[in-house]
Amino acid sequence: MAGLTARVTAAAESALAQGKVVSPIDVLVGVGWLHTVQVERWRQGRVATLEEQVPVDAAKMAAAVEALRKWAMGRGLTPSETAYVSGSRDRAPLRFTAAGDDAAYRVHWMSPELSPARRQQIAERQNKAPDLVAVVPSAPFDCAECAGTGPYLIMSNAGPLCLTCADLDHLIFLPAGNAALSRRAKRESALAAVVVEHNRRRKRYERRGVLVEEAALIAAEEQCLADEDIRERRRGRDRERRAEQDVAFTAAMAAAIRGLFPGCPPERANAIADHAAVRGSGRVGRSAAAKVLDANAVTLAVIASVRHLDTDYDRMLMSGVARADARDRIRPDVDRVLSGWRDQCG
Repeated sequence: MAGLTARVTAAAESALAQGKVVSPIDVLVGVGWLHTVQVERWRQGRVATLEEQVPVDAAKMAAAVEALRKWAMGRGLTPSETAYVSGSRDRAPLRFTAAGDDAAYRVHWMSPELSPARRQQIAERQNKAPDLVAVVPSAPFDCAECAGTGPYLIMSNAGPLCLTCADLDHLIFLPAGNAALSRRAKRESALAAVVVEHNRRRKRYERRGVLVEEAALIAAEEQCLADEDIRERRRGRDRERRAEQDVAFTAAMAAAIRGLFPGCPPERANAIADHAAVRGSGRVGRSAAAKVLDANAVTLAVIASVRHLDTDYDRMLMSGVARADARDRIRPDVDRVLSGWRDQCG
């Protein structure tokens, strides 16, 4: 139990540093029992309970949540009960466990540093009904009502529905790529659904666009044409600001690498930070944990570099060795490099 408490504490501290609020799901992901893609599948209504996604039983899940409660009370955090509703057509309440004893899982813990107004704002955002989600199926599916199929499926209590049976067949697809147009079209549309697709390589659901009413899209296009010059100037300022932020963040990450691995050559630390922190890359350096220079996230970035540059990992993959087997084979080499960088000075 002491080991679980330590893991829960580390996960909770990391989540609190990132967002000033901690949820049981943050902890279940942080201790390694859940992956974000599993959480997304649950939020879409594609699995009955979150318990089905974790490799431990309900009792151990409950122990982790209780450890979180005790830690949060000790830190003086403020509890806030949160409604969990699925992105399915029925907007069904999400279930955490098969037994239905979900109350503790719905409590989020907020930092006492937040103002009452900010706490209220966060609570309202967390309790807001999620977007309807239409999924690009990875394989043909049979609609639960008409036995037909289609380009998207929408989950319901009965199972996957086609657009027609979900009453969404009058909507048109707007591909992702123009954030202002998508945001405005969705706001103008009385009914809309976010379209996502599972990226197997990155092991996550990625947004592909939005289904909106045609009239809403026309109105959004007119709005975007009317203020295009203003938005272009704003985009230019945003680009400059992001470039400055990236330079500062990369330098801070390189310093964090040197702090954890004092034997890592400075030029190598800089190269690792440059590679891991590329905006939009999806690499660990762009994760929420890395942005607050979480030690685990920084270490993962270093391990990734060592794996590719200091071992035969890439050659093994090219020769047909399975990814998991290749990682097992090169683990001693990775550990040797990391140990040397931890023990050496300057």
